[in-house]
Amino acid sequence: MFVKQVDSNSDDQALCKAIIAMAHALNIKVIAEGIETIGQRAFLLNAGCDYGQGYLFSKPVTAEDFEKIKINL
Repeated sequence: MFVKQVDSNSDDQALCKAIIAMAHALNIKVIAEGIETIGQRAFLLNAGCDYGQGYLFSKPVTAEDFEKIKINL
């Protein structure tokens, strides 16, 4: 998704909201990649995004280490 400037760019906000709405209409869960700021997280959470990943939560980890991490969007 278009998360880099989603906390400040209205075009990116509209795209993210539309993608989330379309996916949910098709009963598909949405994961946002590249979340780096609390503002991005807050917008996506408010927009109904189901999952997220990015440096805000963790730097890249091995699959083994990932299994140990429990983080909510």
